[in-house]
Amino acid sequence: MSQPENSVQYQYQGARVLVTGGTSGIGHAIAHAFARAGARVHITGTRARAEDYDVDLGPFAYHSLNMTDSEAIQALADELDGLDVLINNAGGVWPAGDEYEPEGFEASLRLNLLSGYTLAHACRELLAASTLPGGASLIGIASLSSYLAVTVVPGYGAAKAGLVQLAKTLATEWADQGIRVNNVAAGHVITRMTGHMPDDPEASDPILQRTPLRRWGQPEEIADAVLFLASSGACFITGETLVVDGGYSVVG
Repeated sequence: MSQPENSVQYQYQGARVLVTGGTSGIGHAIAHAFARAGARVHITGTRARAEDYDVDLGPFAYHSLNMTDSEAIQALADELDGLDVLINNAGGVWPAGDEYEPEGFEASLRLNLLSGYTLAHACRELLAASTLPGGASLIGIASLSSYLAVTVVPGYGAAKAGLVQLAKTLATEWADQGIRVNNVAAGHVITRMTGHMPDDPEASDPILQRTPLRRWGQPEEIADAVLFLASSGACFITGETLVVDGGYSVVG
């Protein structure tokens, strides 16, 4: 399939990239986008082997990882021979049931915020040693719940809001080490997590009516934003959260 005339293509030949939760949805799209651009891509997933998934993981080095296991996270960082771009994408809702219950709220924070910081901390020296043009990048996948109330998942929303503040803090603290820190806040995107919603008019119509572009997003559109933020074209951008939501968040 030929590329449209106005398509943007990135070159990441030889760059070393780690995408957590790279086996499906947005993470999978990000991993494939970097691989197509020439990067050496590592991904994490929760199953024992890459062969346990029914999607194409052939282009990637696969690592089975429990994102709430700090020792396993450190072991993965120790295993890498270098790193230029870290994408903290892994996460989910209701990891321990009702997020209004204290244990459910805590579990969501651990999965969606603390685990990403733990991995970033473990990989800081690797990122600081990067010679990638534009600097090394740490990019978190935030969401509309970073800014808007989503009442069914208070822990998830608090964690995603935390990513926005964390990017500002780490961008300031790690700038002199050549590490840029940003987020992409994903809007309503068609993934396994959104389930049946795009095909359910009752769930989808209110979203489409508020979204100026009148459609759901695709994982590849989040990947495009990630590749931009990791590129030398974004070398003067750090501490920011880029909202990619078709305009949903700008409508009152």
